[in-house]
Amino acid sequence: MPTTDSKGHGPAVLFTGRNFLLVAVALATIGAGYAVLVAGSASAAAVLLVAGYCVLFPLALLA
Repeated sequence: MPTTDSKGHGPAVLFTGRNFLLVAVALATIGAGYAVLVAGSASAAAVLLVAGYCVLFPLALLA
């Protein structure tokens, strides 16, 4: 069941600008990770991909 705002005028906003910003940063980090992987640096790519998938994306959903 959808939640309503305090005035009861409709569904409450679940994601704010901060959430969308973090999703954008996560997607950029993941994209950079794959680009670095194609360029040949597997260790740097692993750091970027783990940061994007395991840190930034979940943070964007929970923030």
